[in-house]
Amino acid sequence: MDGYLTRARQPSGMEPRDLSAHVAYEAGRGVEEVARELGLDPESLVKLSSNENAFGASPRAVEAIREFAPSVHTYPKSSAADLRDRLAERWEVTPSQVWLANGGDGALDYLARAFLEPGDRVLVPRPGFAYYGMCARYHHGEVATYELREEDDFEQSPDAVLEAYDGERIVYLTSPHNPTGSEVDPDDVAAIAEGTDAETLVVVDEAYGEFSATPSNAALLESRDDVAVLRTFSKAYGLAGLRLGYALVPESWADAYARVNTPFAASELACRAGLAALQDDEHVERSVEGVRWAREYMYDTLECHTWESAGNFVLCAVGDGTAVADAAQHEGVIVRDTSSFGLEECIRITCGTREETRRAVSVVNSLL
Repeated sequence: MDGYLTRARQPSGMEPRDLSAHVAYEAGRGVEEVARELGLDPESLVKLSSNENAFGASPRAVEAIREFAPSVHTYPKSSAADLRDRLAERWEVTPSQVWLANGGDGALDYLARAFLEPGDRVLVPRPGFAYYGMCARYHHGEVATYELREEDDFEQSPDAVLEAYDGERIVYLTSPHNPTGSEVDPDDVAAIAEGTDAETLVVVDEAYGEFSATPSNAALLESRDDVAVLRTFSKAYGLAGLRLGYALVPESWADAYARVNTPFAASELACRAGLAALQDDEHVERSVEGVRWAREYMYDTLECHTWESAGNFVLCAVGDGTAVADAAQHEGVIVRDTSSFGLEECIRITCGTREETRRAVSVVNSLL
């Protein structure tokens, strides 16, 4: 028996494919994680590191979750169809143009599945959301970058994008951009689409779109077949834990969804909560107003340079972002160290409630 166990423990030669070019996604630190590490009471911590909704989930969505919890033994076929219909009505597209997914990152995966052949290149912003490049590499694609320069206030201009463009299959834009808060208006998105090849798809990630006064780029779908838009229920609707997002795609290739989507990726409770959240205008308005107040308060009160943001967060230049973020944790405030974005001198502070935002500003100012 001992000999058998020894043999069984030997390496089998079965290994995953080469993942050396891949990086793990680095999420904002959580309350429980920091509390355990520092020996603090979780109740004493303020988490402003993950751009979550400080006002919680849509109350109507929570009510729907309770109501439909007994039906989780069924697949979400009818609720998913109803949600696609409702979103199609909101964005003035057909239901087939709405690709429901397990969060916005799930929608990114679907677009990569539909468009990328092995060896195809994508163009992503730097700094930017790491998952754009990650999902391309998962599908054996290659990643190139365009630079958002601090001296230009991280502007995502057509010139900046097209200067770096070299025939990539997908170009990713983020509006509002994470972590800088800059935007791309529909005219500039159209200019970028015009300046790229006919085979290139321009994907505009609007995860934070509800917090912006700039019109959505979804209107471009009426006249273009080379632009797609991503939206999510994670931010303004406060449903990050349910993982519900979607892509809005041109009608000419909308039927690809049936060939690339994961069966029932958007769960029954997620779809029911999404349907309810779409009717909860009061919660969205309260969340947006709270974010606007918090942004202005941080601009006016932080004793460091900040960049104007259209999202529910503010990027702050603090000298040594890692040191400030670490010290802030010891003071009970969790903010995002942006060194993983390549912005070592900055932190990103999510807009909290008035009490949370005031506390975060006080702590950060004391550390500068």
